[in-house]
Amino acid sequence: MPITVPDFSAARVTVAGDVMLDEYWFGATRRISPEAPVPVVHVGADEVRPGGAANVAVNVAALGAQTALTGVIGADNAAGQLTTLVADAGIDPHFVADPSIPTVSKLRVLSRGQQLIRLDREEPVVRNATLGPALESLLGRTDVLVLSDYAKGALHDVGDLIALAKRQGVPVLVDPKGTDFARYRGATLLTPNESEFEAVAGPSSSDDELVERARALATDLDLEALLVTRSERGMLLIERAEPEPFFLSTVAREVFDVTGAGDTVIATLAAALAARLTRREASLLANLAAGLVVRKIGVATVTPAELHDALHQRGTGGRGVQDSASLVIARAAAQEAGQRVVMTNGCFDILHAGHVAYLEEAKSLGDRLIVAVNDDASVRRLKGQDRPINPLDDRLAVLAGLAAVDWVVPFSADTPAALIEAVTPDVLVKGGDYAVDEIVGGAHVLANGGEVRVLAFRPGRSSSRIIDAIRGS
Repeated sequence: MPITVPDFSAARVTVAGDVMLDEYWFGATRRISPEAPVPVVHVGADEVRPGGAANVAVNVAALGAQTALTGVIGADNAAGQLTTLVADAGIDPHFVADPSIPTVSKLRVLSRGQQLIRLDREEPVVRNATLGPALESLLGRTDVLVLSDYAKGALHDVGDLIALAKRQGVPVLVDPKGTDFARYRGATLLTPNESEFEAVAGPSSSDDELVERARALATDLDLEALLVTRSERGMLLIERAEPEPFFLSTVAREVFDVTGAGDTVIATLAAALAARLTRREASLLANLAAGLVVRKIGVATVTPAELHDALHQRGTGGRGVQDSASLVIARAAAQEAGQRVVMTNGCFDILHAGHVAYLEEAKSLGDRLIVAVNDDASVRRLKGQDRPINPLDDRLAVLAGLAAVDWVVPFSADTPAALIEAVTPDVLVKGGDYAVDEIVGGAHVLANGGEVRVLAFRPGRSSSRIIDAIRGS
């Protein structure tokens, strides 16, 4: 199933759950303390990051979705730090303050890439601290709700929160904790890892048994779907309305650190669903994101540019025929990744060796090549009523199959001026005997710091010559 990276900017996701502050101290270890048989760490750097449900929200925001976050915090310095961190990440915080407890925080001391000790500061959230009122104010502007459970007590009334969201028609995704999955009855989708799933549903000796147990659990808990993450074996998506299971193979080639991978999975899944992808499409994108994040050290996020690039390298959805809106998104992702985008245009009616050489030369001027193609009506206006020989869909398909071409996009106007202005490539290329100031869109590209190049066509090779030869024979 091909997938594309959607425009997340209109997607609205609210995350609720156990928020925490993750603090890291880094330093060298050169000796053992004379006071006790423990290493002495000379702290040289420190860092604070949003953790728990807050890390899920950071992952959602990194994709460009509109993100709100609620959770229980104390009235301490960690609460202020956490609030500032999430706001700086573009997240709208709606925390519930409880002065009787500390903000959950975890201090990790690391040396030479190894964690030496973790110090936790936490108290169970008192049961009168509920996220209900904060959620009720947010659900009216939320497409998807994520409940991130780290068993710190913020979701002690999770059943009431699920019911609240369902009354407002908001789908609920839950990253569960513990073995009492009955607490999440009625949620839209759960995302346990395989060990968490088997602790509740029992071990499975085969994929068939895993599917059977997953279907039984989904039915018992009145879930619409269940996504089981299986580490190096990928994922399994069960949908009650779909008779066939959906297995996803792993996409990670190298695994450096699985910390936070579950947060990335549910965050990407939520953002993709809020952007109107199907569950299967969203699961594919979440699987891809997980494969990227485990190649990074520590808790990390994935950006749309990284997803675009990964799809492009796999050739399974990040390249080929695009509409203008999708192309603008792909171009922005390439720009964010520091890639130089080249654009050219033409009819490309009967593709020949001259076209191929020209496109390869154009691609050599950058990292990504866009080919804008006249639709059939505009070709007739330019070339006459007996053209094109090949219809638009065929011309697009043939161009998309060339190794040099990354994206192909049709346009219906007599010139691609509006499309060029929307894309604003780094390099605009035209073939033939043109002056730079004669090239449509050239002034716009130059005004935005780009470059305009004229490439020579290969002599003796043209679509018209081929057509005339065929007619003559």
